Amino acid sequence: MLFALEAKSSPLGDSSPVVETDALVECQFIPLHLLPAQTGAADLTKGRTIFLHPSLPAMSDPITLNVGGKLYTTSLATLTSFPDSMLGAMFSGKMPTKRDSQGNCFIDRDGKVFRYILNFLRTSHLDLPEDFQEMGLLRREADFYQVQPLIEALQEKEVELSKAEKNAMLNITLNQRVQTVHFTVREAPQIYSLSSSSMEVFNANIFSTSCLFLKLLGSKLFYCSSGNLSSITSHLQDPNHLTLDWVANVEGLPEEEYTKQNLKRLWVVPANKQINSFQVFVEEVLKIALSDGFCIDSSHPHAVDFMNNKIIRLIRYR
Repeated sequence: MLFALEAKSSPLGDSSPVVETDALVECQFIPLHLLPAQTGAADLTKGRTIFLHPSLPAMSDPITLNVGGKLYTTSLATLTSFPDSMLGAMFSGKMPTKRDSQGNCFIDRDGKVFRYILNFLRTSHLDLPEDFQEMGLLRREADFYQVQPLIEALQEKEVELSKAEKNAMLNITLNQRVQTVHFTVREAPQIYSLSSSSMEVFNANIFSTSCLFLKLLGSKLFYCSSGNLSSITSHLQDPNHLTLDWVANVEGLPEEEYTKQNLKRLWVVPANKQINSFQVFVEEVLKIALSDGFCIDSSHPHAVDFMNNKIIRLIRYR
């Protein structure tokens, strides 16, 4: 943006303009595009001096932002489309802006979700993908930038999602097999022997119409791999579908062999209980589901399948 600097008249009463760089409180910055078209050299005789400030482009020129390391190109008109927002204040000269090493305006916030904020500035409409999973983060960013219409749109969206989440279905299909695992055992320095053991391998395919429930499940169930616990949410195939594969403890299998052979074990927290059977798995999932308002669907599956821990279906009505 180009700025005009309008100086007050000299306190000595003459017609020469007074412009002091250390007394900017005596000056008024005026965006150049807001000046009258006839403004020019003649203003010098009227006690007014015009300075051009090249730090920001004109309203229609492209401007590049560095938001948390991610670059966006837009226009000053878009950034100031909501004058009462913090972005409006930043890019109308009311607030100072920082710059990166390339001269781009720098904002130390989350760069990934800024795209949704920028699109809202462009269209005044909230457009989110169907599988959007960062509503909380976007809400915090909108609050930081103080784009009030966006904050209101997010509140309406959350109410809509909450209503959709009230009624839900949860379906779990379980499979189990036994396989042989081969491993080496160190009996003495430089003396190793080959051993093998039977290993129970579990698979659970979980589908729920409630994305929030799968997030809840992910906060309770953790994989144990390489001696560390990691949430199962990183294994979501999509917001509604989760596949789990894990093994029970193998007798005599050294700890390093679990890592070497990529064998994951499953734990439930905060109980810190390892899940070594489908019975324990079903019990823990039922506890979590029932506490979230689900109940067992008596019409499906067949009682034999349910008792054999093959299929579990739960429903929720609110």
